[in-house]
Amino acid sequence: MSPFLGAAIYVILWWLAFFTVLPIGAQSHHEAGEESVPGSERGAPKAHGLRTKAIWAAGIAAVLWLGVAWAVSVDLAGLRPR
Repeated sequence: MSPFLGAAIYVILWWLAFFTVLPIGAQSHHEAGEESVPGSERGAPKAHGLRTKAIWAAGIAAVLWLGVAWAVSVDLAGLRPR
């Protein structure tokens, strides 16, 4: 696998993992029983925790990338010409 292909696959896996982890633990002001600021959406998250979620997404993407790199290196799909 070329470095460019490896980086592209990692970025795709990171975004996939990030959007998967994003709603986990999200709590709106309404669910927390707090008053929201006038003019804001009631369903807006109270605290987003994006840094923590980005770190989790990076770890998940790294594990998934290792699996993809292994599958490519052993030609699991049988796509290499003989």
